[in-house]
Amino acid sequence: MVSVQEAFRIIESVDARIENEEVDILTSRGRVLAESIMADRDFPPFNRVAMDGIAVQASHFKGSGQLFSIEAVQAAGVAPLVLKDPNNGIEVMTGSVLPENTTAVVRYEDIEMKEGWAKILINSVEAGKNIHFQGIDAKHGSELLKSGQKISAAEVALFASVGKKSVRVFNFPITAVISSGDELVEIDEIPEAHQIRKSNIYSLQAAMLEIGWKSDSFHFLDDKEMVKKSLQKLLKSHDILILSGGVSKGKFDFIPEALEELGIRKLFHQVSQRPGKPFWFGTSEDKSKIVFALPGNPVSTFLCFYKYIKPWVMNCFGIKHKPLTAQLTADVNFSPTLTYFLQVRTEIQNGILLAYPNTGGGSGDFANLKGVDGFLELPLEKSEFKTGEVYPYIPFRQ
Repeated sequence: MVSVQEAFRIIESVDARIENEEVDILTSRGRVLAESIMADRDFPPFNRVAMDGIAVQASHFKGSGQLFSIEAVQAAGVAPLVLKDPNNGIEVMTGSVLPENTTAVVRYEDIEMKEGWAKILINSVEAGKNIHFQGIDAKHGSELLKSGQKISAAEVALFASVGKKSVRVFNFPITAVISSGDELVEIDEIPEAHQIRKSNIYSLQAAMLEIGWKSDSFHFLDDKEMVKKSLQKLLKSHDILILSGGVSKGKFDFIPEALEELGIRKLFHQVSQRPGKPFWFGTSEDKSKIVFALPGNPVSTFLCFYKYIKPWVMNCFGIKHKPLTAQLTADVNFSPTLTYFLQVRTEIQNGILLAYPNTGGGSGDFANLKGVDGFLELPLEKSEFKTGEVYPYIPFRQ
């Protein structure tokens, strides 16, 4: 048995073989960038007017009430005009280039316009006021985005601004999600009294789709030869296998033995945690095939994905895991020497993330997940956890 920290370290030490592809920027949202994006010009590319108003020579401002004759109007998208008389001004629009021979922009709110004249209503006009200077955001040739950046609408805007109609993004490894057990039936079937509908593969696939990770789904019956033959076939066609069930010590838990017979080297089996203790993890000798065999209890499956698998795959893309913490709002006692992943509901008060325990009925009580937001990781070194103490937090609801 390994500790939670050791299990996490072992998983993080294994790199998936990640490919990439080029996609249109409108379909790139939610994917992970696989190239650097460079500025093809200064940002902004000219001294940009930041407010509607008038552009003037700040050094020629003498005080509130001064009048400036308006020589012209500088519209956006037009080459810069030139201020001919430094005692005059040019009316300017937001986004336009700053007229030459001007050094400040006075907002419409701070002037009174009448018959081609502008009366200044404020006491000072500083050089550089309301001007977005050329290159202040980024210089030509500088790196705007690094590989490994999760793409949102903001990144799509940057792609467009540098003239990229398509970008390279990482592909998720070819993945199979597998449930097991004779007691499981399809969701559109009416189960017998001794049966239940499949749910784990759907929760896993839904969680994966949150980060753009698509997968194929399969089901194994409790037959050792069938399990072994099916695993052998899937190991040829898929890079990653994520199994749910069949990994404990029951008479029909064939998966660990079958995997090892097929050349998948066990890196650990059992983690000192609750829920999720029977967790099995291994790879092929060349690490081209990676297998996560999770316990079949729904909460165990759910917890293991968000604690281990999601951070691992994002790390493979270069997106580092960002640890979160939350503060307990009630005392909790847990006596086994295991790391306890406590189900909690959270809310922010005065800038502090508070965690309200909601233990439910154990690792099989997936209905309890509807009322919680994540898991608080309580260390095995303690058995009493007090109100106000802060612990690592694993969210599954964003």
